[in-house]
Amino acid sequence: MFSLIYRMVRDRELAEDLAQDTFIKVLNHIDRYRPEFKLSSWLFKIANNVAIDHLRRRQIDTVSIDGSPHAQTADAIEATSFDVVGQQESALDELEARELGGAIEKAIASLRPEYRSCIMLRHVEGRSYEEIAATLDLPLGTVKTYIHRARHELRKALEPLRDD
Repeated sequence: MFSLIYRMVRDRELAEDLAQDTFIKVLNHIDRYRPEFKLSSWLFKIANNVAIDHLRRRQIDTVSIDGSPHAQTADAIEATSFDVVGQQESALDELEARELGGAIEKAIASLRPEYRSCIMLRHVEGRSYEEIAATLDLPLGTVKTYIHRARHELRKALEPLRDD
């Protein structure tokens, strides 16, 4: 469950807080659990909803390496800017793998939350389409559509890397 939340919000501390919120919601609403469904699906549904609710409420924080957009003077711009310093060179394969992994993570993060949830449950958690539909309380056809659209968007976002 933490893994799903973490991959949705991409911040370890925030994911820990949201996982804790998820468990609080589970405990507060345990009377709503229906035993005919898998407990794990119910838990993942709550975790997914907590993560999506957070993503909808927050504003995306951005950082400029060129300095704060609110800086008025050259000194203020210099004080708020920073240089990206690379680490020692490693093996080319490791570097390419990290770049690809980062590009994939970035592409997944750019998906709509509904698509991201479906992709994460399918390809990271290994859930079946039926389990995803039950977890997210969506029709099976909608889950398949979301996964298809997410894959299409990911393919489009990662297309420039295929030429390399």
